[in-house]
Amino acid sequence: MDIKAKVQEQFGKNADNYITSPIHAKGKDLELMVMLSKATAQDRVLDIATGGGHTANAFSPHVKEVTALDLTSEILVAAKQFINEQGRDNVSFVQGDAENLPFEKESFELVTCRIAPHHFPDVKAFVSEAFRVLVPDGRFLLIDNTAPEILEYDQFYNHVEKRRDPSHYRAWKKSEWLQLFEETGFTFEQMHAFKKDFVFDSWCSRMQLASKDKEELENDMLSASERVKEYFKIKEKEGHVQTFTGDAVFIKARK
Repeated sequence: MDIKAKVQEQFGKNADNYITSPIHAKGKDLELMVMLSKATAQDRVLDIATGGGHTANAFSPHVKEVTALDLTSEILVAAKQFINEQGRDNVSFVQGDAENLPFEKESFELVTCRIAPHHFPDVKAFVSEAFRVLVPDGRFLLIDNTAPEILEYDQFYNHVEKRRDPSHYRAWKKSEWLQLFEETGFTFEQMHAFKKDFVFDSWCSRMQLASKDKEELENDMLSASERVKEYFKIKEKEGHVQTFTGDAVFIKARK
């Protein structure tokens, strides 16, 4: 099964979990994204890999219209129900691939993507497509989990994410994102790096991880080097992982 089929399988069966997930539904990163977007009432917004629709919902009151795009039909159904329940009437829903967007060039003033690119096998194509569909001077806002710059920590983080979620492809480093944005033609404007706290049990439950797989993942984390445990602030109690901390980044760029 290729990675995109895994994404559809994982998110299809866990769609409702992403509607209610506190990390996705709330968080200061979402507020920051809206605030720094400088969104106007004339803006047309494309939210790529909308997931539970939280980003599309947050932007909806501030802009002309939002197009919420996702690869997985089941999660689009869940997102539409969630957004309709909020009383939004300017959000449309499109099934499509982040790496091959079904839109004409220069169709949007604002493109957003939050907590999703680590599932994309071809991030360069995704960023190139975002550039293509933006109008001149359009803004691209991205939030995602990142791998640390240190190789050992990078490998550990991507390993445990892949063990939890087979649809995880790779979390990029901050430095890789900045290089890619500039290579694509974007003008980099802002970056905010921040930490994210994860509760191990709910982190695993969101993906309906089998008990055996959860136990093996937990053992991997508990047997990590002290350097890794300290960096990710892995907290354990009576032989079980309680919480840990990961890295994330907000980037704003302009075409």
